[in-house]
Parts: sequence; structure tokens; C-alpha cells
Amino acid sequence: MVFHPELCEGDRACERACSKVQYFRSDEGGEKSAIRITKGNDGKWECTVCNHCGLCMDLCPVLALKRISSGIVTLGKSACVGCQACVAFCPTSVMRKAPGHIVPFKCISCGKCVEACPKKALALVEMNIDDLQREVYARHGKVCP
Repeated sequence: MVFHPELCEGDRACERACSKVQYFRSDEGGEKSAIRITKGNDGKWECTVCNHCGLCMDLCPVLALKRISSGIVTLGKSACVGCQACVAFCPTSVMRKAPGHIVPFKCISCGKCVEACPKKALALVEMNIDDLQREVYARHGKVCP
């Protein structure tokens, strides 16, 4: 996912679209959205969403997190036991737990947020998983395997 902050007006249409995918209803507060739009200290809009680095997969005791052929990391909700290890570990804090729900959720790269953005501030792009993992490790002070 690519975010263009200069185009974002912070209307959070992306968050509402995502919550419909995740929980089949629009969530005005963003708690049930895998994408979050917030204003940074510099006054610019920031986007927080899963980059599918896959570091959470190694932590899951029941192997509920898997990378599919497209490179997307998915969560098998029926396999998940709700231990929240992935939520606690996620280096970018994008594995989320919604109030009143045990099983966490994350971005599935469905593109609904991209479609919903009236200013086209979001775009889905191809990923290079190795480069992505190196970037996440470097950004969060970890040693790349």
C-alpha cells in the first residue's frame, strides 16, 4: 500500500470502507478498521496499515497466520485462539483487536480503502517481501535474519 499524504484530507472514508469488510458495518470511530488515518505532530495526515512483513507469523502458536501466494499475510480466524501474541508483537502496531472481539484482525489488501478514498491518496502496489522485512527490521532496531 502506498499513501500520498499530500492528497489526503482526513475524511476517513478508507476507515469506514475497511470496517465494512472486517465487521460488515461502517465504524465511525475507526476501532474496527485495519487502516488508520491520523494527524502527525507536523500536521500532516499519516496512514497506518499492515505492510505484510510476516513477522507475526513466527509468533503464532497455532499457525493461524499464513502468507498466501500473492504475498499477503492472512489470519485464519477459525484457527486463531485469541492469545493476542501477534497484536503485542507487531512492530508496526497494525495487528488490531476490536472491542468486544477475541480474534484480532489485519489488512487483507482487498483494496476497498483505495476505492473509497475520494482524493486517491491510497494505492495498492506489488510487494517484494525480502525488501519489506529488511525495512521493518531496520526501522524497529532489529537484526535482519
